[in-house]
Amino acid sequence: MSAQTLLFAEIEPDPLLAFPEPISERYRPQRIADFAGLSEVKRVLGGFVARPSNAGFVFLGSAGTGKTSMALSLAREVQGFVHHIRAGRCTVDAIRDVAYSCWYVAPKGFERHVIVIDEAHKMSEAAQLEILSYLDGTETIPDTVWVFTCTDTERLSEAFMSRNRLLNFTTYGIQPDAARLLESVWQSESDSPIPNCARIIKETNGNVRAALMELEMRLMGETQ
Repeated sequence: MSAQTLLFAEIEPDPLLAFPEPISERYRPQRIADFAGLSEVKRVLGGFVARPSNAGFVFLGSAGTGKTSMALSLAREVQGFVHHIRAGRCTVDAIRDVAYSCWYVAPKGFERHVIVIDEAHKMSEAAQLEILSYLDGTETIPDTVWVFTCTDTERLSEAFMSRNRLLNFTTYGIQPDAARLLESVWQSESDSPIPNCARIIKETNGNVRAALMELEMRLMGETQ
């Protein structure tokens, strides 16, 4: 072990110096029913959780509508071990690696595997073809759910889309739920009068993550 490696290995992190989680992470929904709006998405996934099976889902929607958060909540409710391929890293080799690891029994405490691929619209044709073999029955991985998040489907092939269930993440009807969420967060974080949360949601076009970031900026101002 090098001197530099040893030096860093011997340093114990000071919890008092650690940065707190951003509000958008601290108040990330934990269960499907906790999400603001998305009534149809919650209805479909609630039914799936009741009777889970091998499946592929495409979560389509603009940034900040909760696609990745919903994928993680889905995994939690089906007791799935998450394999997360982040944006821009969905290569053929990455897919093969995660598929290979899913052939084994899920780790202790988990019932199945959930593979989450972010920004799937950026996948190459080769990556899509590789995934098809795991979705069409020829090499289906037991007890595995695939979730692909994307902001559009133009580059996703018809064959790929036909093997997945498309769920649209929209901001329609989100304002009342999202405003209540912001009010609850503010009350948990501050004793000051609650700002106009409905206006914050409107100004951020229903983007809950952006609204929480705006709320966090206002909370920072409260500490000055």
